[in-house]
Amino acid sequence: MRRLLRIIKWLAIALVLLIVVLLAPVAYVETTCRDEPSSDAYRSVLVDPSFLRQEANTYLTYPEWHIVYAYEGLANVLKTSDEHAFGYTGSVVGFWSSFCNLNRIAGRHGGADWPTRLTIHTIGVSFTLEMAAKAAYEETIGRLFAMLRGPQKTVQDRYAAQMADDYAGFLQHTPWYKYDFDTATGQLWALPVDDVARGWERRLALGGEWKAKAAYAKVIAGAVSATTGSAQLRLRSVVTGVDATELAGIEGVEIIQQAGARTVIETPRYRAFTVIAREIARKGGDFVEIAGNDDIMVSLIASGDASDRSGSDM
Repeated sequence: MRRLLRIIKWLAIALVLLIVVLLAPVAYVETTCRDEPSSDAYRSVLVDPSFLRQEANTYLTYPEWHIVYAYEGLANVLKTSDEHAFGYTGSVVGFWSSFCNLNRIAGRHGGADWPTRLTIHTIGVSFTLEMAAKAAYEETIGRLFAMLRGPQKTVQDRYAAQMADDYAGFLQHTPWYKYDFDTATGQLWALPVDDVARGWERRLALGGEWKAKAAYAKVIAGAVSATTGSAQLRLRSVVTGVDATELAGIEGVEIIQQAGARTVIETPRYRAFTVIAREIARKGGDFVEIAGNDDIMVSLIASGDASDRSGSDM
């Protein structure tokens, strides 16, 4: 009985320490990563409140995209290597450092509201815990089984790479907690085992991970709904430099209003908007405002030679 109590005591201490470690970045961002607001006399052309977005909140869309890019990076790693080759620590550090820097910028624009910050914190803590757990397993036990398997990937390894690629694509336009992890788990277990050790290890490790994510996704979906409600999936912008007829010819663009040289358009959000924005830029157009904001943030993905991939979101 005494031994059991001792075990419970140390488990409780470990749990408290884990919570402290996970919440430390939250406390740091909230207490340190702040800045004073600056004046902004800009008046939006858009007036419909359902299509206006607080400018400060816009800057905090990037931390979510950082996670999207992290999973895209994992999917790329799995095309040629195994899970242990991914940079888990760098992904977590990148998330919190970007959140910190952008929260300061948001502060200059009036500060993001608490529900938005809470959502990012919740996603960040979840991401940190997931990356830490995955790194702890994949860089030890997972690496060992991959070494025992040899260079030839199993059916389960190939499916993991396929699922990672599908998941990364899914995240481009839909929140992670809407992904069907249960179906992915079922398909993983339905595959034949061509390498007993690695095949069963992948079944148990990935199947367990995806089942846990499926359960947690339901919790996160409820929390997000309670704090911020359903995301607006349509976006209105004001564009100049392109004729309304040309704009209407771009797939996904709906003309709402023509006011002199300015055209109000409505489009989808997320990655679909990136494609549309590129096409408008290619035609020589400029964005006067997006969702009522005249300050527009653009995120860029570049290789070591700072080349050509970019993404934006509002």
